[in-house]
Amino acid sequence: MTKEMKLGGTFTFAGSSMTVNRMGYGAMQLAGPEVFGPPRDLDAAIAVLREAVAAGVNHIDTSDYYGPHVTNQIIKQALHPYPEGLVIVTKVGARRAADKSWPHARSRQELIEAVQDNLRNLALDALDIVNLRVGGFMGPVEGSIAEPITVLAELKRQGLIRHLGVSNVSPRQLAEAQQITEIVCVQNFYNVAHREDDGFIDILAGQGIAYVPFFPLGGFTPLQSSVLDAAAASLGVTPMQVALAWLLQRSPNILLIPGTSSVAHFRENLQAATLQLPREILAKLNSIGPGRSSHGEEGGSVGIAS
Repeated sequence: MTKEMKLGGTFTFAGSSMTVNRMGYGAMQLAGPEVFGPPRDLDAAIAVLREAVAAGVNHIDTSDYYGPHVTNQIIKQALHPYPEGLVIVTKVGARRAADKSWPHARSRQELIEAVQDNLRNLALDALDIVNLRVGGFMGPVEGSIAEPITVLAELKRQGLIRHLGVSNVSPRQLAEAQQITEIVCVQNFYNVAHREDDGFIDILAGQGIAYVPFFPLGGFTPLQSSVLDAAAASLGVTPMQVALAWLLQRSPNILLIPGTSSVAHFRENLQAATLQLPREILAKLNSIGPGRSSHGEEGGSVGIAS
């Protein structure tokens, strides 16, 4: 069992008393292959969650459309009754079809049902934070999000949701949502190789809003980078640990939710929280640069494995 350790410092969500360690855990990989159906090893999935909480992780990211339903049911089985201070963040706005696709689910009725599904499968009376997932699979698509945000704001007033966030959004969409309700976090695609949100992160930091990068390690196609490889070799750690440590040092409002279904891999990710990158290595990683190509055209042959 991993001993509780310092996990990258803490962050308090705006307008709340919820303080989390910056190194959290993303539960998506607890479901079966392609995030569909039951896990290959339920006992292993439960072990990872219990290991995370024992190590001091108090921020778990999930959704009832992972599985669907499977991931939340595993979280309930592993951790309920939940330890004091555990913040479970879920998301709505999509569903899983029989062909394993991810169609949008943003109508009023779909959002109400999604919130109820999360409440039921997590065995909660109210959800700590609900993110509205919009955009495409990997990035924002401009357009109004007022209608679905209004529905979730109503559910918040009813006491079913404590706080709201948005996922896969542009700055313009965030501003629109903020006209309707308070937003405490933004969850977008971002990592050392994909830096399009650099300016957005700084704006959010100024507003005290958390930025939670999804796919901090590249997601379904893991990061590959000669810069990461060289930095890791010089420090005697793994490239993925460097990638996570870079995110923690990038901005104090960044919260990490790397996911895994392996206790060993979880422990490896956790070590990144104590890794301080020297200034010269940070400079090399930063040279990858905002908006640089993800196909190795600039910044030290950064790419995504296929």
